[in-house]
Amino acid sequence: MSQIDADVLLPSPRLRELALAEEITQLHRGDVYAEEGDTFEIEGTRFEVTEVTARRLGDLTDEDARAEGSPDLDAYRRRLDAAHENFEWDDDAEVHRHRFEQVE
Repeated sequence: MSQIDADVLLPSPRLRELALAEEITQLHRGDVYAEEGDTFEIEGTRFEVTEVTARRLGDLTDEDARAEGSPDLDAYRRRLDAAHENFEWDDDAEVHRHRFEQVE
């Protein structure tokens, strides 16, 4: 367990705002950016990483998309397309789900 920089796990100010508002509770990334038990802080609010799991893009669900601030999986895919240049959805691509929650 260690203290990590929120910017490493949540690389954009918008993602950090959504986490602070509890509108996102997880984020899939191409690499592992934290370990279970790691903590980070956003504007004085502390968060703990509760789970880090390797998955395939094809395993993601509408529930995953909602936990990342999108209304459904189709909207999530469009968001990834817009955010990443030359992005192609590959069901077999490995990603890492980082779940987190606010702690007192």
